[in-house]
Amino acid sequence: MKFPIISDIATKSVVYIDTSKSIAQALEKMLEYNHRNIIVKDKTDFRVLTVLNILELQKNKVDFNIALCEIELAVVPTIFRDKNVLDALEFLNEKMEYICVVNEDKSLFGLVNHTDITSNIDPDTLMDNYRLVDLIRKNSRMKWVEKNELTSLLLQEMTSESFDSIIIVDEMKPIGILTTKDVMELIKNKKDLNQPIHNYMSSPIEVINENSSIKKALEFVKQKFYKRVVVVNKEGFLSGIISQKELISLTYSRWAMLMKEYQEELSEINHMLEAKNREFESLASTDSLTGLYNRYKFSELYLSSYHSMVLRHNDMSIVLLDIDFFKVVNDTYGHNAGDLVLVQIAHTILRVLRNIDIVCRWGGEEFIALLPTASIENASLLAEKLRVNISNLEIDVVGSVNASFGVSLVREGEDMESAIDRADKALYLAKESGRNCVKSELDT
Repeated sequence: MKFPIISDIATKSVVYIDTSKSIAQALEKMLEYNHRNIIVKDKTDFRVLTVLNILELQKNKVDFNIALCEIELAVVPTIFRDKNVLDALEFLNEKMEYICVVNEDKSLFGLVNHTDITSNIDPDTLMDNYRLVDLIRKNSRMKWVEKNELTSLLLQEMTSESFDSIIIVDEMKPIGILTTKDVMELIKNKKDLNQPIHNYMSSPIEVINENSSIKKALEFVKQKFYKRVVVVNKEGFLSGIISQKELISLTYSRWAMLMKEYQEELSEINHMLEAKNREFESLASTDSLTGLYNRYKFSELYLSSYHSMVLRHNDMSIVLLDIDFFKVVNDTYGHNAGDLVLVQIAHTILRVLRNIDIVCRWGGEEFIALLPTASIENASLLAEKLRVNISNLEIDVVGSVNASFGVSLVREGEDMESAIDRADKALYLAKESGRNCVKSELDT
C-alpha cells in the first residue's frame, strides 16, 4: 500500500501575485479568476489574501491602492513536493486550508488543500458503522440564521467571527447557504447588502442524513467538491455541520490500523505515524470545545462499564442534563458567550462528580454522565449537588444559568439506548415541572 506523493495530487496552476502589487490589483485578479483567495508571494514566505480579508479592509476603510506588503496576511504552510500525503496531515490542525507545495529551491510548485487530501482517501478503508449522528458537533463553528436576516449584518459576523459559511434556515430547516464564494459574487456584482440573505444565498442546499455513514459523507464531499456536509435529521431539521477536516481526522485512526498490514511502508514512517495516531485518536474521542468525551467514546466506555456492573452485581446510573434556555444565551450574548457557558459547565461537572464517573458532551447543550456503582437514589443526590453548583456559577457576560436533570438506573439485559431513553423522559419531566430541578425515572 503506497501513499500518493504530494507532487502527484497538487494543483499546479496556481493564481498568485507579488507582495509589491496593490490590494486593488489582487482583488481584480481574484475576480478575474473567480477565486475566493489568492496566494501572495514575498521574499521568504507565501501568504494568502482571502475574501474575509477584503471585507475587513473595506470595513476599516483601508486604501486599496496600497501595496500588499503593507497589510498583515496569514502565512501559508509549505511542504516539499517529494513528501507523501501522511506528511500533510500534520497541517490539518491549522486554520489554513491550503498548503503551498515547493521545489527543492523553495520556489512554488503548486497547492494542496483539504479536498486534495480527501480525494486520496479510499472510502473502502473506512468503517461503515460510524454514523454522522454519533460524531456531529452541533455547536462546533456552525452559524445559522433565519432567511430574512440582513446580508450586511451577516457579512459583519463572518468577518468578526471568521465563519467561512452560514446556513440559512426556515423554521430550522436548511434552505440555503452563503459561503465565501458567494461573498465574492456579492463584491463582484456590487449587490445591495441591505437585502435579506435569502435573496443571495445558494439554494437549494444539498444535505445528508445524520444516520449516514462516514463513508457516504466522504464520498458525498468528493463527488460534490464541497468543503463541508450539512447534516439533517429524518424530519429535515438542521443537526449540524461536519467539515472535510473533521472527516479526515475521524477516519485517520482506521487508516493507521490498515497501515500495520504493510510492513515495508510502515518501517519508513513508523515514528511519524505513532505521533499522529495519538493526536488523531484524541480528536476522534473528545469534544473539541469542552474536552469531554464525545458520543462515540462514551458508547465504548459504557460497554466496558456495563460488563463490569454485570460481573460484580453493582448498580450503575445515568444522569442526563440540559442547560435551560440555552438558545436565549446564544441569541442574547452571542455564540462565544454560549461556548464559555458550555466550557464552564463541563468543568463544574468534572469537579463535582467522582473520578470514576464518565462524562460526555451529548450534543449541543446536553451532557451525560455514567455513574458506576451508584444507585438511582445516590445518582439523584449527585445530580442535585451538580444542579446547585451550576446555579451558583457566575459566568462572564452571561451571569448565572440553570440546568434540568433526568436520572435513570441501568438494568441488566438492556441496551444503552433504553437506559438513556428513560433518563431523557425524566429530563423532559424536569423541563415540564418548571426546569432547574432533578427528576428520575421513579418520578415518571
